[in-house]
Amino acid sequence: MRNFGTDIGTEELAHLEMVSTMVHQLTADLSMEEIEKSGFAPYYVDHTVGVWPQAAGGIPFNACEFQSKGDPITDLFESLAAEQKARSTYDNILRVVKDIPEVADPIRFLRAREIVHFQRFGEALRSVQEQLDSKNFYAFNPSFDAPCDASCDGQDCRRNNC
Repeated sequence: MRNFGTDIGTEELAHLEMVSTMVHQLTADLSMEEIEKSGFAPYYVDHTVGVWPQAAGGIPFNACEFQSKGDPITDLFESLAAEQKARSTYDNILRVVKDIPEVADPIRFLRAREIVHFQRFGEALRSVQEQLDSKNFYAFNPSFDAPCDASCDGQDCRRNNC
């Protein structure tokens, strides 16, 4: 599982690089008039045409975008949601740039990768859930609260002092 997450994380950084490259290519030769007319002026004042990752609403990218609780079930659901949010963002971008193949084509590629990532995280979630005790229908990680075998009942835990 560790390599699985590392592989997807590495690919996500490559996605950021691809999007940043597209933004750079689209903004590198803008005139001041184009910058002002496009609504790009506030960004330009802060960053010229350098790539500064931020949301469409202007919120800069930061570590708060990453969520982790240390529980595999919780973290996999978070990863599934992140992949769906990325896919939705790419869908929205495609609606805006549908007539610009130089932008739409790489965005379609990135969207397809988000779908694959969602499927892989889903497979990982099913695998983790299958390993849970059949009585554990809340799908939480019992190892944090009951360090003994997940299948032991309360009586065995007290007898074994675990």
